[in-house]
Amino acid sequence: MGKLSGRIAVVTGAASGIGRGCAELFASEGATVVVADLQEEAGREIADAIGGSFEHVDVANPASVEGMISHAAERHGRIDILMNNAGIDGAQANTADSTLENWDQVVAINLNGVYYGMKYVLPHMIEQSGGVILNTASTVGLNAVGAMPAYSASKAGVVHLSKAVAIENAMHRIRVNAICPSVVLSPLLENFMARMPDPEGARQGFEMLNPLPGMVTIEAVAKSALFLVSDDSEFITAVALPVDGGYTAR
Repeated sequence: MGKLSGRIAVVTGAASGIGRGCAELFASEGATVVVADLQEEAGREIADAIGGSFEHVDVANPASVEGMISHAAERHGRIDILMNNAGIDGAQANTADSTLENWDQVVAINLNGVYYGMKYVLPHMIEQSGGVILNTASTVGLNAVGAMPAYSASKAGVVHLSKAVAIENAMHRIRVNAICPSVVLSPLLENFMARMPDPEGARQGFEMLNPLPGMVTIEAVAKSALFLVSDDSEFITAVALPVDGGYTAR
């Protein structure tokens, strides 16, 4: 018996990166995973590989999120776990030089998308008298950095929105937490470093970012997510858990 045996888990942004890592680990622990993503081909491949199902969704579109949640609930009979993971970093620029288009896009995906996911899954979880929601935030949502105003604001918003929803719904036995990774070693980061003038220097810089040596891995984030959505954390709610090797402690 796995830690999530018999449970239905919806993971957005699950076609790649952290979402994929979490979807694969949740499935290995017995969950039936709904892979929800814009990337249909990659998403279906992941869903087939882990014995789950695929739902096409644009998290910035409330009607798309509502439809995805409704279809997943109808197909599987319930939703025990929702991981709102889909997100983007957006363009880097100081606030005065940043664009309104970048602000709107980052907030629409990173913050509004999390709100839509919770808004539309909560009635199902209330009706079934329980559930777990996990939202992917960031250490940037806890310790702000410059030149990323939209990303910083959106991830801080995710942290406080998670806490507010946790308080509202504790009486329904619904737990809501946020996970806050530091820079994660992923294919996206590998490509980013490869395009830098000094790729090896960039890698060394990221490896020295946190007090613990090395970089946060997708596996480390997925294991922390598993803890927060499983019964191992049965009395933990309204928490923003850093997965950062001590970065936010400084």
